[in-house]
Amino acid sequence: MTRYVALLRGVNVGGITMKMADVAALFTGLGLENVKTVLASGNVLFDSASTPPHLKPRIENALRERFGYEAWVHVLDIDTIHRIIKDFPFEAEREGWHPYVIFTLDHALATELLGWQGTLDANLESIRPGEGVIYWTVERGNTLGSVFAKETARAKHKATTTTRNLRTLRKLVR
Repeated sequence: MTRYVALLRGVNVGGITMKMADVAALFTGLGLENVKTVLASGNVLFDSASTPPHLKPRIENALRERFGYEAWVHVLDIDTIHRIIKDFPFEAEREGWHPYVIFTLDHALATELLGWQGTLDANLESIRPGEGVIYWTVERGNTLGSVFAKETARAKHKATTTTRNLRTLRKLVR
């Protein structure tokens, strides 16, 4: 059995509302074990003998059927989450700044998004590449209005990206 985390995109924002107890019950109903949700933003820990390529479509389909929304998830083993946290290239506890990790399933999209690296105002935000992720730090108060936030919020990115605060990821591995 492997310990996994499923990162659900767009949960409890933009009109997609669900109780985490219902999400946990859905995961358990799929035969996944030791299911635990973390926060109300779509973070689910579970154990499975299956692999992410098999788990992802099963979870997405079950979420679509049960909650009636276009569900997209990222399924990663807990060791990968540990590595992503360890590799965060910015000062994670910088006063007045948010540390984010953008998970991306599309290498071409990641390359496209990283093309913004040289154009961002480093006094407001910065990005760096990671393995399967883009690391992003942004000044508090500018998160939604920043140049990079506006780019990553585009509808064409919904199916392949999701963002988590580094602090949330740390809660997942405790």
